[in-house]
Amino acid sequence: MTVLSPEVEQLLLSCPRAILVTLRGTGLPRAVPICFAIADGQLVTPIDEKRKRGRDVGRLGRLRDIERDPRVVVLADRWNADWSTLAWVRLEGSAEIIERGDQRPAALEALRSRYVPYRSMRLEDLPLIVVEPERVATWTAMATRR
Repeated sequence: MTVLSPEVEQLLLSCPRAILVTLRGTGLPRAVPICFAIADGQLVTPIDEKRKRGRDVGRLGRLRDIERDPRVVVLADRWNADWSTLAWVRLEGSAEIIERGDQRPAALEALRSRYVPYRSMRLEDLPLIVVEPERVATWTAMATRR
């Protein structure tokens, strides 16, 4: 496990959403936008109550992918018309599915403090994806300015 530095956590949390990339059974990547928070040094994302293209929550492609192969990538970026503020962070790691959110109360608290709509959702009854970072890469425009 790679420990997220305070700078990486701050950069991640400056991004309102990220992209989770899993591997399909065919080997092709599946990329989906996610809401996320950081709890106990791990990135957490819920399977929330938003409609999911008519599929049963337990059958979502990203969950099937993780059950088959837990390797994932999470990419979060901070974009702005002012290019001097651009930044991104990429986490490569291993994902685990926690079947009930109530097994990770700190994760639910972090998600609810970050996203107001989650305060009224029953996340306790739904799965969470927990990503344990193994490799972290970042880039910021500030680091490249002279």
